[in-house]
Amino acid sequence: MAGKLKVVDGGDRLVALITVPAEHAEAVSTALVETQSAACVNVISGLTSVYRWKGEVCRDPESLMIVKTTAEKRQAVADVLTKHHPYEEPELIFLPIQSGSESYLSWLSAMVQ
Repeated sequence: MAGKLKVVDGGDRLVALITVPAEHAEAVSTALVETQSAACVNVISGLTSVYRWKGEVCRDPESLMIVKTTAEKRQAVADVLTKHHPYEEPELIFLPIQSGSESYLSWLSAMVQ
C-alpha cells in the first residue's frame, strides 16, 4: 500500500497517445520501453477508431497506447514509431503532465535516461 503521496509539478514529463492495430501493440510498446523512449506503456485493447482516410470513412479495431515519457524523448518515441508502426500516418499526440506524485514522476524520468 502506498504511503502518503506528495504531488508536484509535472515538469517536462509527457503522456503520448498512440493508436495501433491490436496485433502490433505488444511489439510497439515493448520497443518503446526497451529503447528507453518510454518509462511505461499502458495498452488498452478493444476500441474502435472511426476516421476519414483518403476520402473514405474507416472503422478499425485498434489498441490505444498511453505512453509515459519526457519532452527530451519525443523524437525517440517518433523514431520507434517510424521503425515499428505499420501505418503510413500513425497517431502520435503528446500531452503535458500537469502534476503527479513526486515518486512516480521521479521514477518516470529515471527510466528514460
